[in-house]
Amino acid sequence: MVTDNRAAGFSLKDQLFNRDRIEYLAGLFAEADSGFQHERFVRDSMKGLSRLELKERIVHLAAQLEKHLSPDFAVAARQITDALPPPLDPKKTDDDFGDFIFAPLGEFVVRNGLEKKHLNRSLRTLKALTQRFSMEDAIRALIDTHPEKTLAELEKWAGHKHYHVRRLVSEGTRPKLPWSKRLSIDATVPLPLLDRLHADPTRYVTRSVANHLNDLTKSHPELVLETLARWKKAGKQDEPELRWMSKHALRTLIKQGSTDALRFLGYRPDPKIEVGGYELARSEIRPGQAIELSFTVSAHRDESLMIDYVIDFVKANGTLAAKVHKLKQIELAKGESKTIRKRHVLRANATTYTLYPGTHHVTLQINGQAFGTLPFELLASS
Repeated sequence: MVTDNRAAGFSLKDQLFNRDRIEYLAGLFAEADSGFQHERFVRDSMKGLSRLELKERIVHLAAQLEKHLSPDFAVAARQITDALPPPLDPKKTDDDFGDFIFAPLGEFVVRNGLEKKHLNRSLRTLKALTQRFSMEDAIRALIDTHPEKTLAELEKWAGHKHYHVRRLVSEGTRPKLPWSKRLSIDATVPLPLLDRLHADPTRYVTRSVANHLNDLTKSHPELVLETLARWKKAGKQDEPELRWMSKHALRTLIKQGSTDALRFLGYRPDPKIEVGGYELARSEIRPGQAIELSFTVSAHRDESLMIDYVIDFVKANGTLAAKVHKLKQIELAKGESKTIRKRHVLRANATTYTLYPGTHHVTLQINGQAFGTLPFELLASS
């Protein structure tokens, strides 16, 4: 995953879409088709690129491809597949997302291949593309436009030899896929696909299945727990992997303190513990500095503990917004104690929140229950 670093002048959109990457894409097409106008495509693509945001650049490059590929979609689809480099290494099992420069090719398919007469060719093209870069966003347009036939094809892909194709089946049907619009189909419709994919041997696929279920917990929590229980009973997935998947799938419910989710994972929602010495190293903090919390937890019986901490951030209007952070999962025997310390930096240039001065709070949360809240003052940047 690429991280943001504004202080160092990092730009994700510039790293993913720049002259070098566009030259690379143009070179692939020119190598496959001597009539492809390499220099003109690069020149047209670079015009106005710097003013566009990341997703706008994907659309922009797809529009440029429309000027340089055949107006006949059948021919253009062949031009695309002929230009593709070899698939991503099928022997890997994770962390091989592919090259973002191929995202505009999926956008091209969506813009030009949604008619019923093009459906089979569009599906074949996306299946080839996703083995170079995930087509999770593009496949959603086909699901919305031709749900029955597309889902039937995804059922076949769930057994494909390349794990990137199998992963697309889960990722492309997620109810709340980041950066993508919501699907028009009922969120429970893809569950039979997950039934096949949950026993996949590849973590890249099972992580997607777990993320898919986590999305579903926001609308159908009981159904997710029933599904995980059914998979556990079926015994098709290795027990450690299924347990990891279950924790990942239930993470939102755990943060919310769901007693059903806690029990499913083996955590009592009413742990017999005592928390002492809960304190913050400092009560006044500036952006860029760290919250430093510490406490000791003692067990009055054998306990499995999932320990989180919740920061109540001050919003622009003065109200508070809680954000749960994972801390540690531990096992304590009866009579055992453990001292835990955590350092959390409040980054001034974070991409997921904006820091505002005011009184914040940190709550210690164990197995979904609050075990103490402490205030701290966030001062203005010096």
